[in-house]
Amino acid sequence: MEYERWDEVLAPYEHAVEELKVKFKNIRKEFLTKGEYSPIEFVTGRTKKIASIISKAKRLDIHDIERDMEDIAGIRIMCQFVEDIYTIVELIKLRSDMTIVYEKDYIENFKDSGYRSYHVIIKYPINSIAGSKEILCEIQIRTLAMNFWATIEHSLKYKYEHYIPEDLAVRLRRAADAAFLLDQEMSEIREDIMKAQVMYQVKTVTVRDVLNKIQELYNLGDTHKAIIYQRRLDKIDNEEDITEIIKLKREIDDLLEVYKDTRTKK
Repeated sequence: MEYERWDEVLAPYEHAVEELKVKFKNIRKEFLTKGEYSPIEFVTGRTKKIASIISKAKRLDIHDIERDMEDIAGIRIMCQFVEDIYTIVELIKLRSDMTIVYEKDYIENFKDSGYRSYHVIIKYPINSIAGSKEILCEIQIRTLAMNFWATIEHSLKYKYEHYIPEDLAVRLRRAADAAFLLDQEMSEIREDIMKAQVMYQVKTVTVRDVLNKIQELYNLGDTHKAIIYQRRLDKIDNEEDITEIIKLKREIDDLLEVYKDTRTKK
């Protein structure tokens, strides 16, 4: 296939990757904005390289890559806990802007190599100046520990051209089991970790909000009050309990409301 043709074929996949990254990042943002724990830690994506497409097509005897190759567009979603993976799968099932073709659960049914991940193959509609079309995309969902292991295995497969020496493969399988044991241990204390992270997120958002309101006071010319509130915030910012910060926020809100009413009456 000529380069110009490749450019044309890959364009919708590149668009899909960019759109899907934004959509899943926005899901994370929605959870955090509401002060809730997000099952999505971070999102990455890529379009398969031409050389890799050609190599895979030859290896699997694929003649129509657009119809039969499901991972030209790839999204990877990282989670903290195994439970989060299944939460994300359910979120995908509820969406109307993508359709699940099939799923591969390599967590319950992990590969002989030790590889664990959850793959969801979707059809995703792309609209361009050339018209609209549905393309296949692979979404890989895995924990941070699974991703660390998979990244190492991928590097070794590249070095050994997909045939990792048996002694090294055995050690990799042991490492995969150790990584999954870490995930299981983390699941045991998941509730405590989630509560701590949500509390930290709420505190971060609240402190940022207080700082913005103090800046409003500066802008209104009430430098004296702004300095007093800033000093109070500095004093309580390191406390684990955010009750005092919330009280400070409400106090500043009340003062700003007075300023607002005064301006309205004028």
